[in-house]
Amino acid sequence: VKDKVLKHKVIKKDEKKPMYKKSKLDGRPIEKLEKEKTALLFAYNTALGPPYRIILDTNFINFSIQNKMDILKCMMDCLLAKCIPCVTDCVIAELEKLGQKYRLALRLVKDWRFERITCCHKGTYADDCLVNIVKQHRCYIVATCDKELKGRIRKIPGVPIMYVSSHKYQIERMPETLGDIAKQLSLKHILSCG
Repeated sequence: VKDKVLKHKVIKKDEKKPMYKKSKLDGRPIEKLEKEKTALLFAYNTALGPPYRIILDTNFINFSIQNKMDILKCMMDCLLAKCIPCVTDCVIAELEKLGQKYRLALRLVKDWRFERITCCHKGTYADDCLVNIVKQHRCYIVATCDKELKGRIRKIPGVPIMYVSSHKYQIERMPETLGDIAKQLSLKHILSCG
């Protein structure tokens, strides 16, 4: 029995333990994912309300111009309320990179009625910028026609998406009656106070 002594692995001072576990498939480290807030998963986002703040993506602006649609007028027709279109620095940089063909879109975005949101990151990839802004502040509606970006935004609870379909704007994941939700919240507040 003494001969069958189990030997324990001794770690030398020079050896370090790996910080991440390695995956079995390809040996790359497994990244830690951020936890999503689930408070809005089964309830509507109460931060949304008129006047709606809508972040525009580059392709949404281009589709609107191709379909000869007035962005402000069509947004108000879709939501039946006042809308404030917002544009990030990344979207303006993308439009500038596209050149002379998209100068009308660039001139439209630089209008005084469009609110400009400054970015604090490096690079000009607008999709990542839009997703980060919407994750931080869930008071925006995202206007895009990009399928990949729509898929990324659908994973964020409580953020509606506006898109162009058959020469008009459509919106998904928006509560039909925001007034009813506001009444319910005020009733809960009254009942809890009194």
